[in-house]
Amino acid sequence: MKPKVTREIAAEAAVWVTRLHGPDRSPQMEREFRAWQAQSAVHREAFERCTDVWIDVGKIKLATAYETVSPSSWRKRPRHGARWWAAGAATAGMLAVMLLLGRQWWEQGNFTTDIGEQRAVMLDDGSRMLMNTDTQLRMAFDDRQRTIEVRRGEAFFEVAKDPHRPFVVRVSGSEVVAVGTAFAVRYGAAQASSPSELTVTLVEGLVNVRPATDAGADAVAPAQAISMKAGERLRLDRSAGSAATEPPKVDRPNVDQVTAWKRSEAVFDATALRDAVDEMNRYSRTPIVLVDGLSRSALRVSGLYRTGDNLGFARAVAHLHGLRLKTEGGRLELGKAQ
Repeated sequence: MKPKVTREIAAEAAVWVTRLHGPDRSPQMEREFRAWQAQSAVHREAFERCTDVWIDVGKIKLATAYETVSPSSWRKRPRHGARWWAAGAATAGMLAVMLLLGRQWWEQGNFTTDIGEQRAVMLDDGSRMLMNTDTQLRMAFDDRQRTIEVRRGEAFFEVAKDPHRPFVVRVSGSEVVAVGTAFAVRYGAAQASSPSELTVTLVEGLVNVRPATDAGADAVAPAQAISMKAGERLRLDRSAGSAATEPPKVDRPNVDQVTAWKRSEAVFDATALRDAVDEMNRYSRTPIVLVDGLSRSALRVSGLYRTGDNLGFARAVAHLHGLRLKTEGGRLELGKAQ
């Protein structure tokens, strides 16, 4: 099993990130850092993840952060490792607070992305996970099973083979069970009429989608286990006001199109305008709003668009269908031409 990042190594990595971004960086400091990083792959992973968090909290000014640290503690730091880390405890504590406000990855197993953000994660077993916009996951691995709970959003999994520990993605009362395969899971509101929709797209290998034994009354789950083959997509949804999950729908879509988000793209093929707008709005805090009854229109959209570029999408649609585009109150309104 791949060695895990301990709290001690994570704390050391936090100190290194702080020092290397501080005013006293020097060639000697960089040599010491490279020696620390060369101790193991775990040290390198800890530093990379701490650096990600440092970038994420870039709104905090270094000058403010350093107000909690005595400059003399850096200039007069002991030469030996153990005493050096003690001298840096104040800064480690400061960055630890920032880490807690960010991901808490080494303690809680929680992973999140913001609207418009994607995040690639290498899991402890060697599996790879790519998270899409506005996603929240929780990881819980033990000696018997590798479990990922999808609380909302979308993720693509490339599962490392381990026949003794199945890889299980739990989501809204369903379980997607795999050993070594690649698949995508999406959970959330695809449309206002389907506030709870679960989609599983299998790229390669085999998976079983089954109801969880502890599924609640509001679960989005099949009545019995469903075996999927490569290239298939399974859709389960609970429409607004529905007391049970709708019958499962299985089709064979263009997988490259369905997973275009991995390339930061959205591909539409005669897609209803309201559905295309809903999809684009997942990636931007500047929403597109359809007015003048356009949400009920029969207009269709085709083409490839960059996720997060709502303005570019709205301009293209307005030009295509002769619509009016207006910026109003932090949103983009598409309406009928006057």
